[in-house]
Amino acid sequence: MTQHHDSPIDEDSLRTRLEAVIREAAEGHEHGSPTVKARRRRHVEELALTAMKMLGDGMDVGQVKLIELAVKEMRRSFRLFNRYRGVRKVSIFGSARTPATHPDYHAAREFGQLIAAEGWMAITGAGDGIMKAGHEGPRREASFGLSIRLPFETNANEVIAGDEKLLTFKYFFTRKLMFVSHSDAVAVFPGGFGTMDEIFEVLTLVQTGKSPMVPIVLVEGSGPDGKPLGYWKRWEFGVVENLLAQGWISAEDPGLCEIASDPADGVRRILRFYHRYHSSRYVDDHFVIRLKRPLSEVQLQALNHEFKSIVKTGDIHQTGQVEGEQDHPDLPRLRFHFAKRAFGTLRRMIDRINAMPDDGSLPRP
Repeated sequence: MTQHHDSPIDEDSLRTRLEAVIREAAEGHEHGSPTVKARRRRHVEELALTAMKMLGDGMDVGQVKLIELAVKEMRRSFRLFNRYRGVRKVSIFGSARTPATHPDYHAAREFGQLIAAEGWMAITGAGDGIMKAGHEGPRREASFGLSIRLPFETNANEVIAGDEKLLTFKYFFTRKLMFVSHSDAVAVFPGGFGTMDEIFEVLTLVQTGKSPMVPIVLVEGSGPDGKPLGYWKRWEFGVVENLLAQGWISAEDPGLCEIASDPADGVRRILRFYHRYHSSRYVDDHFVIRLKRPLSEVQLQALNHEFKSIVKTGDIHQTGQVEGEQDHPDLPRLRFHFAKRAFGTLRRMIDRINAMPDDGSLPRP
């Protein structure tokens, strides 16, 4: 049995030395306000201290190596994506086995082309099939590729191969993190186990509030009659309705994703999600929704009446920039004490906000 000593390190002494090293390393390389710089340095200090504590934790080399490589993959990925802040991005999931002659392939290519025309960039797994089609639409310039090292698939399709926006991952979990953390929308095309894993991962994260609310659209190709092939309707019946009937998901949860009638409809649904809604975040115990345009008092009252079930205390009120926020100071906000449950209802609230007319009236029922 492996023996290791659990003698504590002198943390105070180590922190003092780390502070000096981090301060020296940051000199001339940092950005942001003094508050932001101080917070960043504190987190880097904790990261370094955690790494040093592993020396006495009894970890084997393989465990330490896993953590090392995962952190390196995340750093490299964030560094790339941070250069494209402010540009909306959609993650496109689907089978690597879809042939170029299949209607789903044509639909993915059309979807990518249409969303790129709206100024968006596409993120795919960089392989063949739907992933390649998702790159062919927006082309190389508006595409990211997140490749995974597998023994039985090529590393990258010919559209994204060699591009600086192609990243190769050893671990699925770091790759998934990059898909989710940088996507303003998700478009899913028919696929197998991997695609199901990806859609349920995204749905679970949104359902539990572990990732921001984003539109999730399910898209597929059409048959000779111009109608969808039916993959997502069968999936909805066999999976979603079954879960609902058993009580394993809540009544509002199916509303977290939408079945599009065609690629253009998928794009319309994504753009509609951002018609008035801009973004959101937590500030302490409150949920803050940034809006592109303010709501009228009548519209605000309607929200308070219709969605009081997800307000823990107080009410939904409109305000300007909230203390503790740094981004988009000019946008109006909605702020309320969120109950942090029923995220499907929160999605309905966002849909309601987007449907409210700019003249301040209420949308027709």
